[in-house]
Amino acid sequence: MRFLVRDRLLAFGDDYWIEDDQGNRVFLVDGKAMRLRDTFELKDTQGRVLIDIRQKMFALRDTMVIERDGEPLATVRRKRLSLLRNHYRVSLADGQTVLDVSGKILDREFAVEYEGELLAVVSRRWLHIRETYGVDVVREDADPALLIAVTVCVIHLAEKDREGD
Repeated sequence: MRFLVRDRLLAFGDDYWIEDDQGNRVFLVDGKAMRLRDTFELKDTQGRVLIDIRQKMFALRDTMVIERDGEPLATVRRKRLSLLRNHYRVSLADGQTVLDVSGKILDREFAVEYEGELLAVVSRRWLHIRETYGVDVVREDADPALLIAVTVCVIHLAEKDREGD
């Protein structure tokens, strides 16, 4: 499954649609401005909230929390002790599952893996549409909404990190 994201609209407080490779709207990322912390909602085409994404307050490092139906689903943060700034760790709520996100985050060229197995690839390379990148979910049993949420978090954290330099 391949999804298309219009990159220029990816900003705090903005809303933007994520489409499938046929051009059909699939997910709405609803940025919530005027909040104390950065907050996004991932909604379906009927406006139902599928996933909430929030900046974790009072964390030593920038951290985003992903929730589904009010229950924690995952925590996203830059990998500790990594020489590369483009390496993020996603800890799922079960406490045992960890996804690894690495690559050129700001260039939109990175991968999401679980125990060395590729789950999704984020890339601009296959697209000729300006200011757009693709999220290619390669595993059939993967949760596309979760992987889209992870992508939103990682890019948001990398952008904030760059602004802090």
